[in-house]
Amino acid sequence: MSRQPSAPARSEPGRPSTVRSLARLRPYVAPALPRIVLGMVAALLAAVVALVIPAVLQLLVDGPLSSGDTAQVWPAFAVVLVLGVVEAGMIAARRRLVLTPSTHVEATMRNALYAKLQDLPVAFHDRWQSGQLLSRSVSDLSLIRRWLAFGVVLLVVNLLTIVVGFVVLFFYSWVLALIFVVASIPVFVVSLAFENRYSVVARRSQDQVGDLATSVEESVHGIRVLKAFGRGKHSLREFAKRADDLRGTEIEKAKAISQLWLWLLLVPDVAFALCLLGGIWLAADGQLTVGQLFAFFATATVLRWPVESIGFLLSMTFDTRTAVDRFFEVMDSVNTVTDPEHPETIAEPLGRLEFEGAHFRYQDSPAQFDDLVNGVDLVVEPGETMALVGLTGSGKTTLLALVPRLYDVTGGRVLLDGVDVRHLTRAELRRHIGMAFEDATLFSASVRENVLLGRPDLVDDLVESERVLREALDIAQAQFVDELPEGVDTRVGEEGLSLSGGQRQRLALARAIAARPAVLVLDDPLSALDVDTEARVEAGLRRVLASTTSLIVAHRPSTVTLADRVALLENGVVTAVGTHSDLLATNEHYRYVISSLDDGDVPSREEVLA
Repeated sequence: MSRQPSAPARSEPGRPSTVRSLARLRPYVAPALPRIVLGMVAALLAAVVALVIPAVLQLLVDGPLSSGDTAQVWPAFAVVLVLGVVEAGMIAARRRLVLTPSTHVEATMRNALYAKLQDLPVAFHDRWQSGQLLSRSVSDLSLIRRWLAFGVVLLVVNLLTIVVGFVVLFFYSWVLALIFVVASIPVFVVSLAFENRYSVVARRSQDQVGDLATSVEESVHGIRVLKAFGRGKHSLREFAKRADDLRGTEIEKAKAISQLWLWLLLVPDVAFALCLLGGIWLAADGQLTVGQLFAFFATATVLRWPVESIGFLLSMTFDTRTAVDRFFEVMDSVNTVTDPEHPETIAEPLGRLEFEGAHFRYQDSPAQFDDLVNGVDLVVEPGETMALVGLTGSGKTTLLALVPRLYDVTGGRVLLDGVDVRHLTRAELRRHIGMAFEDATLFSASVRENVLLGRPDLVDDLVESERVLREALDIAQAQFVDELPEGVDTRVGEEGLSLSGGQRQRLALARAIAARPAVLVLDDPLSALDVDTEARVEAGLRRVLASTTSLIVAHRPSTVTLADRVALLENGVVTAVGTHSDLLATNEHYRYVISSLDDGDVPSREEVLA
């Protein structure tokens, strides 16, 4: 099965700029934008207040301290104290304004991503690693939230503070300010060059985080297999290799950031030294008062933090740009299984199921490969039970998946009561179709919630929900749930792995039965059951199937006996349809397939056909 590649992103001419990428957040950020802007205003006011304090200190140095009038010191002290309190208040206001709305943006984006993942077809999930999707929905969105609450606010405010601060520096001394500005130019040059290098490494790092999450998830889900085959150390080596690759990428990121920090720390120090030398000369020459020199350096000190912060704020911004790109990779994915613009409806479904020249092949299948379903023509009448039999790879499971539109046909049609299933909304179609898979998947919820998953209409009807639940459990021979610690309210654990394979299959079968569908689609739902339990389940199923149209993939001869008719699949084509006894008498390939389904030794094709 192919997977979505996680190769490192590369700078390409057509790649959107950082600003354009981040601008795609606008629909999600719009409700929070007023408070974020107010947070920026509060932060900017705090910065302006900080720049005013050196002006007060200038007046203090050139006035009371120069004249020896100590009585004027206390008013200046009071002004500085008030300005300091105002600055602290503005910083606190900035935090209060931006923290809550940024969490709302994160929640909105996470809900949108989850809804998109639920809406995208099975083919999408076949291609993508679950760890990649997990890292996008957790770490990437968390990074975007932190950038909205902290990064973008301080980046904008600090840039404006630098501009305002440079203007103030020119007010004190244009010569010293010019020296300071010219000495700071390398910082901006290095910052621009930093983007190209860092963006590529940041993308590779976040993709590798997704790969690492996939490794953990696969190891946890497959822990029984790893322990059974003694491959824990092998899995650890594979994990350690991926972790080491991520470590190397993180070191490369750290080196890029450290080179930027070198300039961010060195340049201001050099600028301070040059300005100090020039300031002393100007003050000695009488072109600059001591108070002005003091205020100049106090202002330059205030500007030091905004200048130094540019480094990590830029790296945070580029990380966020990558996170946004990764988020929209999923959100931009095209859903090929969609609802029709003008849907039809089936008021009272009878359950007549028909395949008309149905074809299916995966989009990325090589051209020389045949379709998995290659022109199937088959009709299942209302109330009829049809078994699908065939050798492995003949297309049985794929054919079943076309009924509820887990995949869409690539040719021909599938009809329910004469209506093309693509002309129904997916919600209505799946209300009429119930499905149970061989690989039974349960959710980390109670037995009751798992079985009644397809009956949201019974949430508020406790009496009817209990009756439907009990009936489905009885038919599926799942009375074992009463022996669980809390009965039907027992949580079955992640994917139901706390239960045996047969128990999971019976609960999955009960879930399909409880949905009361017009068409029941079963993909070998009894494969994990023992013979006695299977016989009891089959007896219960006969009661259900008597009034329900059913399409069953059969991997056991006993399952075939449930069916009114049998369809034989060979290389994606239905080659024969009839009763079990008729096909046994007339079709050699059918006899071979049925013989291969026996629990005993499987004879060769030549032995069966002899």
